[in-house]
Amino acid sequence: MNLIHKEGYRIIATTIILLIAINYLVSLSEINWLITLIQIATLIVLVLVVQFFRNPKRVVTAKENEVVAPADGKIVVIEEVEEPEFFKDKRIQVSIFMSPVNVHVNRYPINGTVKYSKYHPGKYLVAWHPKSSTLNERTTVVVENDKIALLFRQIAGAVARRIVLYAKKDAIAKKGEDYGFIKFGSRVDVFFPLGTKINVEMNQVVKGNKTVLATY
Repeated sequence: MNLIHKEGYRIIATTIILLIAINYLVSLSEINWLITLIQIATLIVLVLVVQFFRNPKRVVTAKENEVVAPADGKIVVIEEVEEPEFFKDKRIQVSIFMSPVNVHVNRYPINGTVKYSKYHPGKYLVAWHPKSSTLNERTTVVVENDKIALLFRQIAGAVARRIVLYAKKDAIAKKGEDYGFIKFGSRVDVFFPLGTKINVEMNQVVKGNKTVLATY
């Protein structure tokens, strides 16, 4: 697995070119303090952009009946809700908020077959807004195996305006493999059948591929 996610290649390359151009133009001023200041500032910007697209290697060790976190972040919602798009019944929603400093790779939480995959254009409310899961730009994916059917949703935030979805209907989903990426701040909702044992709690920090969200 690459240390930098493929979605970052073009953005990082563009950032480097722009920062080199900025440093070159500032160097023409021959003002030493300004040159040093801009060099430090541009280095910080480059580090921030590169860290956003980091893609750490994580081997899945969870058991077959354990649902792993599809993203890094903090648990901000655990509640029973009505899921209106696919199942159209009551589900347990567990939401993970990803800040700009979190890894933003999204990974399959279970093994199975992709039964549903859809992109929805929308608004860009802050990711923790109650209506962001139905009004914001988002995707919905349903993976099913012989034990459980799980719906999970990528939600763009106020900064994120580009969701990448790799999951295709009828594709084989392998727990821990990439199914998408959200650029610059976002949220992932996971919808479990009622009665599923939830293993996380509010405000808990979770890691994709490592933290077990639930057991079925």
